[in-house]
Amino acid sequence: MSESNTQPAVQSVLKQKTPADPSPHPKRGIPQHSELAFPGVLLGAAFVVGIFGVLAIMLTAAASFMKREVGQTYSELLASAGENDVLARILWALGDMTEPQSYASGIASIGLLCGATIAWLAWRARKRLAGMPTLYGTGLWPWVLGSSALSLLLSNLLFGWMLAQGWQPTFVPFVSVPALLVLVYGRGWAVLVTGAVSGAVTTTPVAILLIRFVTSPLELPSVVAITAAMSLSAAVTFTVSRYLPWMRLPDTLTPDAGHQQPLPVTVVGPPSVLKDALWTVRRVLADFTEAQFCANEWASLGVIIGVCTAFILNPRLPAFGTELLPRILFSQALASALGVLMWRRLYRAGGWAPTFIPVVSVAPATVIAFNGSALAMVLGAAGGALLGPIIARPVMIRLPKDFHPFIGVTVSIAATSAIIVTALRLLPGS
Repeated sequence: MSESNTQPAVQSVLKQKTPADPSPHPKRGIPQHSELAFPGVLLGAAFVVGIFGVLAIMLTAAASFMKREVGQTYSELLASAGENDVLARILWALGDMTEPQSYASGIASIGLLCGATIAWLAWRARKRLAGMPTLYGTGLWPWVLGSSALSLLLSNLLFGWMLAQGWQPTFVPFVSVPALLVLVYGRGWAVLVTGAVSGAVTTTPVAILLIRFVTSPLELPSVVAITAAMSLSAAVTFTVSRYLPWMRLPDTLTPDAGHQQPLPVTVVGPPSVLKDALWTVRRVLADFTEAQFCANEWASLGVIIGVCTAFILNPRLPAFGTELLPRILFSQALASALGVLMWRRLYRAGGWAPTFIPVVSVAPATVIAFNGSALAMVLGAAGGALLGPIIARPVMIRLPKDFHPFIGVTVSIAATSAIIVTALRLLPGS
C-alpha cells in the first residue's frame, strides 16, 4: 500500500470528477433518480434546520426559566485560570477541545470524547449503527487523540500563564498539526510525540502573535489568525519532518481492523428521496465534529447534547459567555445544510466536500461579531457554505503528497472568515 493510503478519503476524492447524471429513461427521456438528488437533499436539509430552529427556541426558553446558574461563568473561569487555579486550568483545557465550534465547554468535550469513542469501537466491530467512520476510516482515532491531547496539555503548560492577560488560543494544537501528522505518517509513538511537541511549540505562539498584531488591529475575528497559524505551522512541520530520521512515510500498513475499508457512506440500496434525506441529516450532524477529524454522528450528538446541557445549567458559560449559543447552533446547522445542498454532487459515489468549514468559522464568528443579528447570521451561513469549498479545493489538490490536504481547509477558513465578516460590516442593518 502506498503512502497516499494513509491520507483520509478526501485525498483521492478531490481529484474525482462529478459522476455523470443518470441516463434518460429509454422510453420517455426522463432522468432516473440519482444518488443525493436535489429533492431528497433539500428535504433532509430543511428537516435538520427545522430541528435546530426548535432546539434554539427551546434553549432560549429554558435559559430564561433558570433561576440559578450552576458553576462559574466564562469570565469567572477565565479569571480563575489566569490566577493558576488548578481546577480552573483543568476545566479550561477540557473546554479547549470544543473551542473550534465556539462552545469552549468541558461538558461538550466530555460528550465529544464519549461519542467518538463509542463510534470508533462500533466501527471496529463493523456495526452498521456506527455511523460515518471516524478519522475517515483510517482507524487512527486513539493515536490522533493521544497526540492531540498531549499537545493540548503542552500548549496549556507553556502558554497558560498568559491567561492572566485575557483569553489565549491554547486550544489550537488539538485540531491541527498533531492530528495531521498522525494521519499522514501513521501510528507510532515517535509520530505521536513529534506531532504533540510540534503543535504546541509552533501553532499556539504563531496564533497569539497573529491575533495581537494582525487580526485585532484590523478588527477581524480571531479565527482568521488561528487558522492562518494552523496553515503556516502545518506547512513548516511537514517540511521539517522530511529531514527527521525517525519520521518515515509508511510503505505498508500493519494488518489491523482499523485499516479495513470504510463503511458505505450512503444507505445501502437503490436511491430514494427518503434515503437521500436521511443521509443529509447524518452528513450535517457529522459536520459538527469534522474539525476534530471525527466527522461522525454519534460524536456530534455527544457534543450537541453536552453543550446544550452546559447552557441550561449556566447560559453564561458556553460560547465564551455570550449567551448566543442557541443562535450559534442554528447558524451552524443552516451553514452545513446549505453547503451539503450546494455541493451534493461532490458527495456522490462516496465522495467528500469540506462543507463543515462555516460550522467552525463564519457561522459562529458572524453570530458573535454582530451580536446575534438575524441578517448577519443567515448571510454568514450562506456565504460560508458557498465560499468555503470554492477556496479550499484548489489549495488541497495542489499540496505536496506528504502534506495533509486539511491545510487547504484552514487556508479557506481564514480567507472565508475575513472576506465575509468584512463584507457584512458594510451592510446596513447587519
